[in-house]
Amino acid sequence: MKTQRIESVDILRGFTITAMILVNTPGSWSHVYTPLLHAEWHGLTPTDLIFPFFLFIVGISIYFSFNNKSNSSSTYKKIIIRSLKLLGLGLFLNAFSPNYPFVEEIATMRFPGILQRIGCVFLVSSILFLNCNWKSLLVICVSVLIGYWLFIGFMPFPNSEIIRPTFDRAPNNWVNYIDLKIFGNHLWQKDYDPEGFFSTIPAIISCVFGILVAHILHRINLNMRVIYMVALSLILFVLGYVFNNWFPINKAIWSSSFVLVTTGWATLILAAIYFLTDILNFKFGSIFKYVGMNAIGIYFISSIISKSFYLIKVGEYNIHSYMYDSIFVHSVLSDKLASLLYALTAVMFYLFLAYFLAKKKIFIKV
Repeated sequence: MKTQRIESVDILRGFTITAMILVNTPGSWSHVYTPLLHAEWHGLTPTDLIFPFFLFIVGISIYFSFNNKSNSSSTYKKIIIRSLKLLGLGLFLNAFSPNYPFVEEIATMRFPGILQRIGCVFLVSSILFLNCNWKSLLVICVSVLIGYWLFIGFMPFPNSEIIRPTFDRAPNNWVNYIDLKIFGNHLWQKDYDPEGFFSTIPAIISCVFGILVAHILHRINLNMRVIYMVALSLILFVLGYVFNNWFPINKAIWSSSFVLVTTGWATLILAAIYFLTDILNFKFGSIFKYVGMNAIGIYFISSIISKSFYLIKVGEYNIHSYMYDSIFVHSVLSDKLASLLYALTAVMFYLFLAYFLAKKKIFIKV
């Protein structure tokens, strides 16, 4: 059966990937406007919304992809294969080098990553959806968010030198402690990895909330869907910002308050786009829809090209530095503006690529 497509979901998915490329491709990491950077630790910036938005949309896609599927071995096989593909692509990106033998030393290679997290979240969320009704999923969400807070905030460490765990950086942080036990030095930084193993558990809840919102889009009367989504977003905002007093909003450890607040924003923005496109039939954002149709493919291609630009030398410069210094740095007065213009140029290229692929009916399946 053909997967049901909702215009607003494709637009939000494409916009999210576009925003991800924008914040990942500055001309210089030394000159970036604050909203285009992650919060240093606790707190929330627009950039911190991007990844939870994508996981939220993955949840919506799971609902419409598997809503009419039987709970059979063939369905599980498809889920597992897709999850393994995402894991493999993520590890390939981490190991990618344009120089032979095309992989970094295993001793220093990072194991976690964005695609790896998407693969794990997709696997667990899909299995939960196939085996639980919406009420059970809601109970799971509440239980995990509260349990995650209680565990990393109050569970004593086995190391007697640390009096009690906190939500700060390592060493007195359960998220980092567990990731270090699993991955050793194969992490993004020594004191944490934003896509580590333990923080993937609450990230699954960001996806499950997407499944619950998809239930609203599918089951609730057309005229009431936007009202339900707006009401849900307001409830999530209140819960999240109140919870922030005990468990600070933090993307690095994917805190429970972070899940609630970012899901609130995702639900509210989806409600606005849904109202304009699927209810009022306003036509806008088509270019983002094209990106949304090839979301993982566009992200993967952009990551490969970006990494290649940093690694391939042109004389004494790499390609990235050569282009940035030659074209952008001397063209504007502000270093931050030059850096932003480089990122926007990259975004325009990938928007054109997405448009070209869609018009040629080329869809990269993962």
